[in-house]
Amino acid sequence: MTKPVERRKLVIIGSGPAGYTAAIYAARAELAPVVVAGAAFGGQLMITTDVENYPGFPEGVAGPELMELFQKQAERFGSRVLIEDAIAVDFARRPFGIETDSQRFDADSVVVATGATAKWIGLESEAKYTNRGVSACATCDGALYRGKAIAVVGGGDTAMEEALFLTRFGSVVHVIHRRGELRASRIMAERARRNEKIRFIWHSEVSEVLGDEQAVTGVRLRDLRTQALSTLEVGALFVAIGHMPNTDLFRGVLDMNPSGYLLVQPGTSRTNIAGVFACGDAMDPHYRQAVTAAGTGCMAALDAERWLAANE
Repeated sequence: MTKPVERRKLVIIGSGPAGYTAAIYAARAELAPVVVAGAAFGGQLMITTDVENYPGFPEGVAGPELMELFQKQAERFGSRVLIEDAIAVDFARRPFGIETDSQRFDADSVVVATGATAKWIGLESEAKYTNRGVSACATCDGALYRGKAIAVVGGGDTAMEEALFLTRFGSVVHVIHRRGELRASRIMAERARRNEKIRFIWHSEVSEVLGDEQAVTGVRLRDLRTQALSTLEVGALFVAIGHMPNTDLFRGVLDMNPSGYLLVQPGTSRTNIAGVFACGDAMDPHYRQAVTAAGTGCMAALDAERWLAANE
């Protein structure tokens, strides 16, 4: 069956803080954008229970509630939200082509806001306790575990940054690493080693997350040299083994760094293809916060609006 084709000035692919903010600005500029929100709409905030660092919510807000508010605001100004994944793009022609399961769009401009996904260990118990003591974002959730022993999994710069940040809240921070030395840069490794609250557990992996009905109570560790098991009592586990940008759809189409983050011209949201813009965690390997994603979503909408005005 031939899919219907719809012509739009702007199509936004993705629907986290970046995508919805782009939609709000674009809709207010009378661009009537379509947001191809994806089946996993709302991004990483959909699995975040308490957001306490987003401005304007002094009492905090649940991640899904915040994303619902973003969506309603985008729709209020005339955005159309389609809860489907983009399954193909064609940026080699004008107008650009975007295809979903049910239809195709011809778009004069495109904003890519597909976000990123935290890498997880892959344990059933890890999934069970996500948001009940297991997290992939110290900045988001660290303050929830004030005064508790905390564990961090990882050995790179991200893990060291998370561990150092968590020393502000935890009574002790255990860094669990599979190897006998860190992969982190020398300066980050030294900072972590010098911090009296950080303790290292080498040649070990988490084999199980332990807890009661409410929260994490500890982790079971496996020594990779002896296979011996031990239990470490902690109130939280932070997984810091990296993120994967959700950019496979654009591989070979848009310029990206070796890790898959989309490259934009400095100070803008412009990609290597004129008329295609990128924002949020899909192009930001450094900050990965809802508020910075929203900021770059604003940039992308303004860049798209100005580009369309100059190229009509």
